Amino acid sequence: MKQKVVIKVSMGDHEKCRSKALKIAVSFSGVESVALQGPEKDQILVIGDIDTVSLATLLRKKVGHSEILSVGAVDQKKEEEKKDATINKNEVTMVTPLYYTMYPYGSTHYSVYDIVPNHEPSCSIM
Repeated sequence: MKQKVVIKVSMGDHEKCRSKALKIAVSFSGVESVALQGPEKDQILVIGDIDTVSLATLLRKKVGHSEILSVGAVDQKKEEEKKDATINKNEVTMVTPLYYTMYPYGSTHYSVYDIVPNHEPSCSIM
């Protein structure tokens, strides 16, 4: 089941700690998307099928104090709408070429000949 998890991590004002926390969250198994949020960019929003406690423990060990603020289900309707919107944006129309070649470059042309049986032997001894 996909979840939407918000974890607050005490990172201070260090950009290095933020990037380290994001790398840890992205490398965690089952994560689909990660974003920073909050006024001080100290909250990590993680969406995916994850073990929340394990992620918070890993962030606590590697970065600093972390606490789970909220855990909730992800709305499937919004995701489907986003997917439909991206599909419509990236819709590709097929264009048929005006000229087709019978024998494109790189292929060989084989001639077909009709073999007529000859009743006369080709050997002079017979």
